[in-house]
Amino acid sequence: MAFEPVYNESCTVLIVGTWPSPKSREQGFFYGHPQNRFWKLMARLLDEEMPQSIAAKKDMLLRHRIALWDTIESCTITGASDATIRDVVPTDIRGLLRRAPIRRILCNGATAYRLYEKYNAQPGIEAVKLPSTSPANAAWSMEKLAAEWGRYVN
Repeated sequence: MAFEPVYNESCTVLIVGTWPSPKSREQGFFYGHPQNRFWKLMARLLDEEMPQSIAAKKDMLLRHRIALWDTIESCTITGASDATIRDVVPTDIRGLLRRAPIRRILCNGATAYRLYEKYNAQPGIEAVKLPSTSPANAAWSMEKLAAEWGRYVN
């Protein structure tokens, strides 16, 4: 189950992931696994309280003109392992870019970046490969994530 994009007509940054994890699909929203550092990182970088509800998460991003979506509309995947993704149907990021003045795409991890580049790359829009906020990316501490992501989110 893919999620609808979070955006409005004032968003200038789009953050993309790959595909919702089983825990995210269970919770019904992006980055639903409690060990994923995405929401803690965004709250830290945006100088906000940690949002608890889906509505609060959407509100926090939109107030800072940040859109959120995934690169994949549907796929075959084993568990939450991006390495097993196949049979990809991409999301319509081009369509979203026609509805919001996105100037920069931030890819949450190498697989999101690779999929964005393969299916949706747009000339004239900067795409940045950032370290994944997944708990599987243990090499990146919260401090290192905040330093790297903070160069592009604010």
